[in-house]
Amino acid sequence: MSVLLIIFCVLAAITLATAFLTVFSRNPIHSAIYLVICFFSVAGHYLVLNAQFLAIVHIIVYSGAIMILFLFTIMLMNLNKENEVHKPRITRLGAIVSFCLVCLILIAIFINSKPIAGDYIATGEDYQSINVLGKILLNEYMVPFEFASILLLVAMIGTVLLSKKEKLEK
Repeated sequence: MSVLLIIFCVLAAITLATAFLTVFSRNPIHSAIYLVICFFSVAGHYLVLNAQFLAIVHIIVYSGAIMILFLFTIMLMNLNKENEVHKPRITRLGAIVSFCLVCLILIAIFINSKPIAGDYIATGEDYQSINVLGKILLNEYMVPFEFASILLLVAMIGTVLLSKKEKLEK
């Protein structure tokens, strides 16, 4: 076994373990911390694939910005209450059935997929270069880039409106 394969297996185990702990943790703060660890292990996968720029952007955007927003949302909603209403059993059963169906579909896709080694044409461009990435993002993908920024702006406005306390009329 090569060193890269061992590193990949360790990172995959950490990613899967922290992803399951994120979902099954009862404490929302612990769940958010497990998600941060999962994001860091995914960034490790990017480093193994020699995509350093993508790994750094992943850490900055997901672990830095989005997880801070998650933590603020968790603290704002005060989800640590013990008197929360639990979901009915039919909802849990539906979630389990949906999860199993999605897993079966993904397994079928992975089994029927074929490797693409040798089928692509090398263009000689280095997509790790920030210069090339910037030209591609702001020339060929300008409209989706702007749609993403508008979507984030709308999400921020929605978050502010949802978190705003309503004044009680007396």
